[in-house]
Amino acid sequence: MKYRAEIDGLRALAVVPVILFHAGFEVFSGGFVGVDVFFVISGYLITTILIEDLENQRFSIVNFYERRARRILPALFFVMLVCLPFAWMWMLPSQMKDFSQSLIAVSLFASNVLFWRESGYFDAAAEEKPLLHTWSLAVEEQYYVLFPIFLILAWRFGKNRVFWMIVVMAAISLILSEWGWRNKASANFYLAPTRAWELFAGSIAAFIVQKQGVQKNNSLATLGLAAIIFSIFCYDETTPFPSVYALVPVLGVVLLVLYADKETFAAKILSTKVFVGIGLISYSAYLWHQPLFSFARIVSSNTFPTTLYSSLVVVSFGLAYLSWKYIEQPFRNPSVSKKFIFTFSIIMLTTFIGVGLYGHFANGFPNRYTPLQLSIVEPTKADTSGCQNGLEATEIADGKRCKVSVSEDFTIDIAVIGDSHASSLTNALELELASIKKGFFAFSGSWCAPLMHFTTNTQGKNGCLDEINNAYNQLLNDTNVETIILHAEWANYHKGFRWNDENYATYLFNEKNTFDFTAAKLEDNILELEKAIDFTFEALSKSEKDVLIILSVPEFEYHVPNTLNPKALFANKELLHLPLDSYENRSSEVNNLLIKYANKYEFDIYNPSQQMCNTQSCFSHNDYGSFYTDGNHLSLLGASMLTPHIVKILDN
Repeated sequence: MKYRAEIDGLRALAVVPVILFHAGFEVFSGGFVGVDVFFVISGYLITTILIEDLENQRFSIVNFYERRARRILPALFFVMLVCLPFAWMWMLPSQMKDFSQSLIAVSLFASNVLFWRESGYFDAAAEEKPLLHTWSLAVEEQYYVLFPIFLILAWRFGKNRVFWMIVVMAAISLILSEWGWRNKASANFYLAPTRAWELFAGSIAAFIVQKQGVQKNNSLATLGLAAIIFSIFCYDETTPFPSVYALVPVLGVVLLVLYADKETFAAKILSTKVFVGIGLISYSAYLWHQPLFSFARIVSSNTFPTTLYSSLVVVSFGLAYLSWKYIEQPFRNPSVSKKFIFTFSIIMLTTFIGVGLYGHFANGFPNRYTPLQLSIVEPTKADTSGCQNGLEATEIADGKRCKVSVSEDFTIDIAVIGDSHASSLTNALELELASIKKGFFAFSGSWCAPLMHFTTNTQGKNGCLDEINNAYNQLLNDTNVETIILHAEWANYHKGFRWNDENYATYLFNEKNTFDFTAAKLEDNILELEKAIDFTFEALSKSEKDVLIILSVPEFEYHVPNTLNPKALFANKELLHLPLDSYENRSSEVNNLLIKYANKYEFDIYNPSQQMCNTQSCFSHNDYGSFYTDGNHLSLLGASMLTPHIVKILDN
């Protein structure tokens, strides 16, 4: 295959935006399309090699896999090996267990499947996965395994028919991706069937170039370059991907492959020493950047400045040059025998699978930490399994509710209704109510405000409307239920966001930025929220039941256990806190609204800040562990601080 310097330059245009995007440089908001550029390049190069081998009757599946092993595995193995000691030193048991699973998945060329099952690519938790970026390698490896076999079997039908088979498969894959981002977004992003069309686009380009050669068309080549650059700077995390939007960078690469003759403007730019030099080390640079960023986030709890990210970008390319020169290049040398390549690969793959299995079954090696450290950085969850969203619930009347009680002989005349914050109280409340021989019924659902005729856009078309209304229909007419407790992340439904996350409001509300009403502004939603509180409280008052309103708990702007992790590791006794002003700025308005109507209908009120805050600050943990499992949900320890006071109110 004839060498094309502009292809190496194109690799540079792919890898740099990806790395800068992951480093948090907002100007490269669409830098993730660099992966799509890589896919098209891979499809083009591999198909070109396969066509030439098939036409010259020298194709060998063994030789093909040998070349792929030389190209991909040595540098990958080295990066995985380097990750191991840092994972051991810095990862929590849960993180270490996930990392161990990723070692297995990478070794089986299935990491895209693993990460699809675990989380979304843009999730905050994903940023702390050192091998997350290998999902794209897995997609390519799956293509490398299947595409040559397809080509061998289909070649008997003639090159022209094979070409059109690939066109049809590409069209099907593109259509599938259009369906996928609307219905199965995470699977659409990670899995090969919805990414295959990008690789096939490169394959189609390979057939055309093999027949017609690289054409010289300055305008089309420049248009292709502009399309890639446009998507890098104009796309962002909200752009559905892959989808027809991905046609812009994908067709941009295809245009460059087809029309960027070495005399064109685009080819001359991409063929410069800087672009080609970066392109040559692009694979290693891609391998190094994610572990560097990931471990930095783990150690610093996402608090380090952009300048450090910039330094890590430089380190990524420095390490990339070294691994390209001393690992990639030597293994590509023909003096390294085929037998050695396969033996080495099998040994390393087997080793990483073994290490991964060991880490998985050892639950991430929790013995690396003291019990106190574990209680701080991996707090016990406070919700009772099965009570969220009515799962494993006891059938009652025309609906479901979850029965929570230490003993079947206990009296159950209390009901708790709310969102996941209410669920976070259930385990501790169950244990505390046992002191007065009582249990309770739980109605809770994620982002389900415990208000009648009130919904958010988080649980389908009607939000939690049907679930909450059904809960109230049961409770208000059940004479056995004497006390009802309402608790929620009230500030969410008042502010419409968690702290300064403006995109959160888009998710929480519907298209008009409203709850279940017609108001177009958040200020109007607050008025509707007040109406819903008044309506619900009035209905509760008429039922003549005792009612306890639990106000908002303090919410932190960061993941508390993860932030405590390095402090626990390095024995820093600094007590992380939230200024009381911050809590009051977020919660005081909705708390005052709840207090206003609780007083109107003579309900009891409990404010968790009485136990979690002093006159200056609200605290995240004590010497026994973290009060939170994330930034706002209480751990068992945190909930246990509150439940004695809750039960005291109920018992009066």
